[in-house]
Amino acid sequence: MTVQLGINPLTWTNDDLPSLGAETSLDTCLSEGKEAGFAGFELGNKFPREARLLGPILQRHDLQLVSGWYSGRLLERSVEEEIAAVQSHLTLLRELGAKVLVFAEVSGCIHGEQQTPVHLRPRFPQARWQEYGEKLTEFARYTQQQGVQIAYHHHMGTVIESAEDVNNLMTHTGDEVGLLLDTGHLTFAGADPLAVAQRWASRINHVHCKDVRADVLADVKNRKTSFLDAVLSGVFTVPGDGCVDYPPIMRLLKAQGYHGWLVVEAEQDPAIAHPLTYARLGYNNLSRLAREAGLI
Repeated sequence: MTVQLGINPLTWTNDDLPSLGAETSLDTCLSEGKEAGFAGFELGNKFPREARLLGPILQRHDLQLVSGWYSGRLLERSVEEEIAAVQSHLTLLRELGAKVLVFAEVSGCIHGEQQTPVHLRPRFPQARWQEYGEKLTEFARYTQQQGVQIAYHHHMGTVIESAEDVNNLMTHTGDEVGLLLDTGHLTFAGADPLAVAQRWASRINHVHCKDVRADVLADVKNRKTSFLDAVLSGVFTVPGDGCVDYPPIMRLLKAQGYHGWLVVEAEQDPAIAHPLTYARLGYNNLSRLAREAGLI
């Protein structure tokens, strides 16, 4: 698979705050995403979760299924319980040709709690790194046998958020566990996305290209807001519209021989950030950055 450009429906409608874009239909998301130039979509809350229903819809819009978020609870569940829980999601991805499963550990997470400041996020229990790493690797080995590889999504408001968290996770897991590099979440967490990418380049199997407005980030951190209120304040935007330095990241991915998806995932309030306008801006900027780096 060559490098392709995809988008997440968060540009139009938000999973964590469903009131954002609630009136926007799936058909509008898909048609506008295709119009902007994207080849595929990640899943969102308006997507049917059966291949027999979703497949024809994507085919009608000439779009591929990129991947989809899965809320893992391996800190609370056994590997066997997690394998049972993932079945319908894994089946959907596999049957529609997606090669990666976006996995995030959500035990104790607060990113969906609008009244909880994001800096109060749960911390990973230090004594459990080895146990957790072994469990996640075993789970990832199972999904890999099904033709889909885990792409671990470090995320604000969860137990794995910072560069240190990512380092611990990658150190304690096997190569079966891929890394989803999210430039926006790392920047929000105070990390350098390029440094994280350099350290774990060989493990990166999925990329979320989310940019950050530096002035808004400073403000929401000063006010100690929740993750959702930071989103509503406009902390995120599409690649090339914020402070993330993308060219060296793209060059690193090229040097590493990255193949897979580059996904625009920039949740904003669609009433303020017109979705098609930002989808086009995201596509134009990302395609230019990827082309300049020789990725496409």
